[in-house]
Amino acid sequence: MKTSGATTSGVSSGGRAWLRNHRNIAIGSLVDLLKNRITSLMTVMVLGIATGLPLLLYVVLINVLTVTENFDGDPRISIYMNKEAAEEDIESFLTIVEKHPNTAGFHYISPEEALLDFQLHSNFSDVLNSLSSNPFPAVVELIPRDTDSVKLRSQIIEMEKYQEVDMVVADLAWIERLFGFISLAKSIVILLGLMLGLGVLLILGNTVRLSIENRRSEIEVVKLVGGTDGFVRRPFLYLGFWYGVGGGISAWLLVHVCILFLSGPVELIAQSYRDDYALVGLTMIESLSFFALSSILGLLGSALAVRKHLRVSESLF
Repeated sequence: MKTSGATTSGVSSGGRAWLRNHRNIAIGSLVDLLKNRITSLMTVMVLGIATGLPLLLYVVLINVLTVTENFDGDPRISIYMNKEAAEEDIESFLTIVEKHPNTAGFHYISPEEALLDFQLHSNFSDVLNSLSSNPFPAVVELIPRDTDSVKLRSQIIEMEKYQEVDMVVADLAWIERLFGFISLAKSIVILLGLMLGLGVLLILGNTVRLSIENRRSEIEVVKLVGGTDGFVRRPFLYLGFWYGVGGGISAWLLVHVCILFLSGPVELIAQSYRDDYALVGLTMIESLSFFALSSILGLLGSALAVRKHLRVSESLF
């Protein structure tokens, strides 16, 4: 029992010593970073710009998707009904539309609903109220199952033959193009993020390499007295970690400054369209995820630099 207790105590004290060592090295790395304020600030700003550009594009994409969230990106066919058509004829036509093999779904908008929607989104309520009758026809928004252009054209021609139909228009094709551009923008953000992420690794690698060169004598002494590779690497790993965290904070601040700068003009444009839209930034989860990613980039960049510049030097091992 005593042997087991001694072993458990030794493991516990060893774990506390390991944690204490990590804590001291992390604090010491941060203190060394703050001592060279100008150099550290310049490096952090460069990292912030490199990581902030794809983050800014990501925020732009979020806002674009927020604006277009009411659109599903599928092409639609708008069928404008004849104003003189009876309700029974319209109901029969809706049954035909529903049973059509190329109909994935449809939405019927009555003349009253169209009038109410126009009144809510325009300033012509007084003019509309002065009219003796409702000028809006009933509309059927049809979502086709197959978006092939030939089948769509055939379906449009078929719908135009009914007497209840006044006009058939294939609209929202621009939504397809919009979502195509959004998909392209997503790919550009990913590629740009990867390229600038590689740039961050190179910047951190060069920064850590200079730090290794400045502490070469100290590292040689540590290796001579039996210091392990992990002990030698640890300060530089924490150095990269702090650089990553600083770069992430710098990028986050840069992006939100841009949002504040652009929010005024965007709100003016939205008001001209009688909308109350405002730019949105990163959520708490997105911000924390970005900070974690930037710190991981810092660790990875410093790890690669230490592996390259320590292990190739026989004088240090």
